[in-house]
Amino acid sequence: MQFIVFILLYPILWLLSMLPFRVLYMISNAVYFLIYYVVGYRKKIVRHNIALALPHLSEKERLQIEKKSYQHLCDMFLEMIKTMTISEKEIEKRFVFTNLELYQNMEKQGKSIALLCAHYASYEWVISMNRHITFEGFAIYKRVANKYFDKLVRDIRSRFKATLITNKQTIPTIEKNARNHHLGVYGFASDQSPQLSKTHHWATFMGIETPVHTGAEMLAKRFDMNVIFLRVKKVKRGHYQATFEHLADNVKEVPNYQISDAFLKRVETQILEAPEHYLWTHKRWKHRKV
Repeated sequence: MQFIVFILLYPILWLLSMLPFRVLYMISNAVYFLIYYVVGYRKKIVRHNIALALPHLSEKERLQIEKKSYQHLCDMFLEMIKTMTISEKEIEKRFVFTNLELYQNMEKQGKSIALLCAHYASYEWVISMNRHITFEGFAIYKRVANKYFDKLVRDIRSRFKATLITNKQTIPTIEKNARNHHLGVYGFASDQSPQLSKTHHWATFMGIETPVHTGAEMLAKRFDMNVIFLRVKKVKRGHYQATFEHLADNVKEVPNYQISDAFLKRVETQILEAPEHYLWTHKRWKHRKV
């Protein structure tokens, strides 16, 4: 059944990826109408999250953010499909790194790097940075249930020299690379809610005390990696700017959880600047202290 679903959908996805962006965004507009007004995909979750995180805004303002977030979500979904066939020249024009020298200077220190980012703006196109780095780039992801689509996702990322590893593969991969003195940069999207059973730290995020992922920080300390944050800004439809920000080196000297807290503060800043570009569809605050 998985293969049948794949062979039925793959030609459609490929044809979509071949369309020019102008047409792609026309389709995105139609998908937005369907997802938001007809299906109402996770609308209760999105509305609840925005109300929790942005209580200072009026109901009208929050509704505007809600609608814009769905428009952005549909854009990003179509942009992800576009990645199947997009050229390196095109993606570099649309996803611009403003200060690659900061990252490159960190590589010169001879340590692996933990790169922290959020589910904000375009986190899919971060893979384009692999053309500008010396270290091997590892993207940590959740395996797709359909094994054929999972392979497709890995093949797409490999076009841009990204190596995908699942959550379960992360520690063994880092351990193996450390033993072999193989330097890498590991991408962690650490802003979503962890399982309570795996929670070691609570922090205030958007004014709400909630459990946070600390795995990136703990691994950075265990394997003596430098830590940077990648701030992504949506400039206009289909165009993004990405800026590296130093979080920590000499990580073993940094008090526990300080790196994780600093990361969340940067994510907060992004959200407050343009909340419509955050991924509100996940139950980020399903566990919280009240």
